[in-house]
Amino acid sequence: MTNLVDIPKVNAKNMTEKEFFYGHKACAGCGGSVAVRLALKVLGERTYTALPAGCMSAVGFIFPQMAFNTNALITTFPGAASMASGIAAGAKALGQKDVKTVVFAGDGGTADIGFQALSGMIDRNDDVLYICYDNEAYMNTGIQKSGLTPYGTKTTTTPAGENLPGSITHKKNMFEIIAAHDIAYAATASIGYPQDYLNKVNKAKHIKGATFIHVYASCPTGWGTPTETSIEIAKEAVDCGLIFLAEYEDGEYKLNRNPKEFASVKDYLKKQGRFKHLNDENIQCITEHRDKKWLRMRKNWL
Repeated sequence: MTNLVDIPKVNAKNMTEKEFFYGHKACAGCGGSVAVRLALKVLGERTYTALPAGCMSAVGFIFPQMAFNTNALITTFPGAASMASGIAAGAKALGQKDVKTVVFAGDGGTADIGFQALSGMIDRNDDVLYICYDNEAYMNTGIQKSGLTPYGTKTTTTPAGENLPGSITHKKNMFEIIAAHDIAYAATASIGYPQDYLNKVNKAKHIKGATFIHVYASCPTGWGTPTETSIEIAKEAVDCGLIFLAEYEDGEYKLNRNPKEFASVKDYLKKQGRFKHLNDENIQCITEHRDKKWLRMRKNWL
């Protein structure tokens, strides 16, 4: 493995001015497009990009206005990771040593439909960086619940009413599920903390073998938030403790942020149309679930 201490730092001042994802047709304020743009600016032009069905493939491949300035292709919905494995194998067979293969997939294409191929990719330790941009529902097809949709979310398949608070399940522990494969490197991130995200993409870029980043990416259309608040709301999710920033490396977990106090969960939720219906009892349930999770993480990871 590359000595990660020697990896040059990447930030807004020294990043390339070249754009590798631009001119796309995403909704205004799309967090997923921010996640893709930033990652590709770190990975550079020698990148093979694979995308399953989802928002980024829908908005990035509208002929003749192709948004990707790297080698990119749309994969089958369940097979993004396996197709990326084939790309990485092909690059190796051709003797290409200065390339990186990356997958950009949504939460549905990662935690649900694409999980089998992702698990196999990690098991084989294929040289692929898999980035899940998590907007917490199947946004591209009309805002349906995914395995990473949080408790209390109103979607088209989890309507809110007198008898249901919206989704009745909590988000899958995707980061820990991936870490349980004993992957070389896994991390969580948020577009609300871009430098942390850039650092993690840069680290994954220099690791040979399977790597995974789960980045929280806001969706104004599905969340019912103003387009100009996409970065702010993704930051607030971390600040209130519903999203955490962490890494798994060399068999160890590491919390990148361990706040002494959390911002208000209620304030974060009530800014979003998808949570407007929640009552105090629902919010208390969400808060208790957060506290229980953090108690476990602090006990086992610190």
